Amino acid sequence: MEISQIRSFLAVAEELHFGRAAEKLHMAQPPVSRNIKHLERELGALLFERSTRKVTLTSVGSALIAPARDVLAALERMGTAAKAAGVGEIGRVRLAYAGASSNVLVGRLARAVNQQHPGINLELLSQNFAQKAMRLLTRGDIDLALGRWDHLPDGVRTRVVASEELVIAVPETHRLADRESVSISEFSDDRFVTLPTELGSVLNDRLRQMSREAGFSVDIVQDASDTWTLMSLVSAEVGCSLTLSSVIPSIADPHLRFLRLGDDVDPVELRIAWRADSDDRAMHAVLRLAEEVLPDLG
Repeated sequence: MEISQIRSFLAVAEELHFGRAAEKLHMAQPPVSRNIKHLERELGALLFERSTRKVTLTSVGSALIAPARDVLAALERMGTAAKAAGVGEIGRVRLAYAGASSNVLVGRLARAVNQQHPGINLELLSQNFAQKAMRLLTRGDIDLALGRWDHLPDGVRTRVVASEELVIAVPETHRLADRESVSISEFSDDRFVTLPTELGSVLNDRLRQMSREAGFSVDIVQDASDTWTLMSLVSAEVGCSLTLSSVIPSIADPHLRFLRLGDDVDPVELRIAWRADSDDRAMHAVLRLAEEVLPDLG
């Protein structure tokens, strides 16, 4: 059974006239008649009663109209889906992100994808640490990653979407709590709480680098699995913690103070990352949208 036969059948069924059906299909009448005869032969039943005066549907022909329309509708949907996939309008994009301050940006991007590319399924995977998200990306387990990395592996491209200031979180009882700006050297005798060292946190690397340059070895007394737990430890006076300015709005603890670093330190860049060799059209559609809805700082 060929598509041209189904189209010819529906045209004749709607017009009940072979000549008008041929005109509707922009065909000559003989090919339309041949299509109907071939279809009847394949089905083993007459679809039309023909006379010199009129054409009428048989009971078999009447029963075939709805299934024939379903076939053509399915073909149309297939064509639409193929076209949409070709330009990245449908598909699945997996995005892993890390950090307490990334949630707002991820939500903004997800809303934009849902509104402008409803055929794209954006899967969100929250990770505690950016290094884990990067490993998922380089293995091909995800399509995009949002995080902070001082060092990037080969084959990965990124774009900066936010630049964040380093701050030190201290309890309200800390001797420097009333200061607006401090130097890392003033914390040589303080204890610190950090994210787990083995997981390659950018903040841990920066803390060690800054303390080393200031001439002391930082005293880390405890680690925690996420930023919120770290801030709870600071509030409980277990130790101070190096964190990001973007974390401050998400922490509602009156016993905490966040102090700007007056030292000449580089900001931490939040980046969206993807594999340079990826040609997935849906992923690139999300990337283009990210350029519109997320800040572009470099």
